[in-house]
Amino acid sequence: MRRMVVAAGALLVGAGAVMAQQDIAVQQDNLMRAQGKSMYVVIGKMLKGEIPYDQKAVDTAIADLEASVPKIPTTFTTNPKEDVVNATYGSSQKIWQNKADFDSKVPPVSKAIADVKGTVKDLASLKLAYDSVQAKCTDCHDTYRVKLK
Repeated sequence: MRRMVVAAGALLVGAGAVMAQQDIAVQQDNLMRAQGKSMYVVIGKMLKGEIPYDQKAVDTAIADLEASVPKIPTTFTTNPKEDVVNATYGSSQKIWQNKADFDSKVPPVSKAIADVKGTVKDLASLKLAYDSVQAKCTDCHDTYRVKLK
């Protein structure tokens, strides 16, 4: 009986650890998805002409990026060692092998966002802002993001 209780306890602890790892991966994925929504769903679709230019939506997207980008280093403190179920992209293990370099990619993105904040007034200036921020995002994505499917 005692062995069964110990075995059941070990299974529960193991299952809890797996769930905790998945929660961390989901938090990381949610942060990146929110940033992707600002960049690609709001700004990107405006630039492609899929949705009309909307100054308020642009300002909100830039403000959301400005608030969320600095959260990247702390959100990616823990290596979940697994990807979000059915995710298209995931985090490379290189993040935790070279965390200092990963973290160093964030300030340039924040600076690019700060530099464009308040400068966007039309599609032409939106395109310049998008290209500036996107270039800094790509610096990190090229090394630390992996395509899962």
